[in-house]
Amino acid sequence: MPGIYVHIPFCKSKCIYCDFYSIALPSLIPDFCNALKKEIESRSNTFSGKTINTIYFGGGTPSILEIENIEKILSKIHKNYIVANNAEITLEANPENISLEYLVELKRIGINRLSIGIQSFDDEILKFLKRRHSASNAIECVKTAKECGFDNISIDLIYGITGLSNEMWRKELITAFSLPITHLSCYCLGIEEGTLLHRYYRENRYTPTNDDTCLRQFLDFDKMSAENGFTHYEISNAGKNGWHSKHNSSYWNRSEYLGFGPSAHSFVANSRSWNIENTSEYIKCISEGKPYSTSETLTSSDILEEYIMLGLRTAKGIKLDKTEELFGIIKSNKLRKAISKLNPAHIHFDGNSLSLTANGMFVSDNIILILLQEL
Repeated sequence: MPGIYVHIPFCKSKCIYCDFYSIALPSLIPDFCNALKKEIESRSNTFSGKTINTIYFGGGTPSILEIENIEKILSKIHKNYIVANNAEITLEANPENISLEYLVELKRIGINRLSIGIQSFDDEILKFLKRRHSASNAIECVKTAKECGFDNISIDLIYGITGLSNEMWRKELITAFSLPITHLSCYCLGIEEGTLLHRYYRENRYTPTNDDTCLRQFLDFDKMSAENGFTHYEISNAGKNGWHSKHNSSYWNRSEYLGFGPSAHSFVANSRSWNIENTSEYIKCISEGKPYSTSETLTSSDILEEYIMLGLRTAKGIKLDKTEELFGIIKSNKLRKAISKLNPAHIHFDGNSLSLTANGMFVSDNIILILLQEL
């Protein structure tokens, strides 16, 4: 079943590492919400007769929006699409944005999953990352969400930060698993062009953590997840059984989804499209009925590459018999030849199913490049 992604582009300030599209112009929120509802309505025929299984509010910082705005957006989706009764409806939130009253209201309007951007339980690291909350705020936020009836709570952490020792990272994980969460996402700090961290790096004000330390911390994430009853089911994600992210899993499974809002991406019938990455222009285009997105139709080669790249992000991996069925025996044989060149310590391969070990997941980009070069 398909999903819906809603991009809320507003943030109070930019984190040092963030390269997602966001702006700090709250004055645009009213016009943005009106444009967003128009886009949602205008594309209602896309999934005619199909049931929506997931709705995901991402950003930016969706919890910046007042409850009334989120409720109206959800109402517009329900009015124009068939939404499953048990649909997973996620809202990304930051600890400093969500009070007890806000959480109660989120629950009332139908949000049933929270993805809380904590990133660290260390106040000094939070300051470095330019996060606006404290460690105690973060812990209290998760506990309050649970008390408000949220059973499906995910949190984000970042590792591979210069100054974050292996011992500190293990303490971060111990704290995370002590909280009433069902899902944990851990991301290695990357230096993305255009970010403040990239500027610090160019100015020799930041030295990246070495690969050995990053690998050690990634393996701790993998090991401690298992020890705490979480399945490491995708490179950056671990969850308790039955609590894996349905929405994000749809991306890795190449399920269809519609993305609404500036910079949002969609995938429908082997066509990918992406909205303009400018909130003011997005609002203007929607209000004037002008094109606001660009699209491309995937070729057979594109689809095969996606099947490999997305499949190998997950613990279940890919299957050669499916490759042969969808893309032919020649491609399947080429893939088998490429697999023979991989480091055995990086893969699980039984002659048909290919997946990556924890060590392999850490270098997945290199592995996928080797495979694609042979196709």
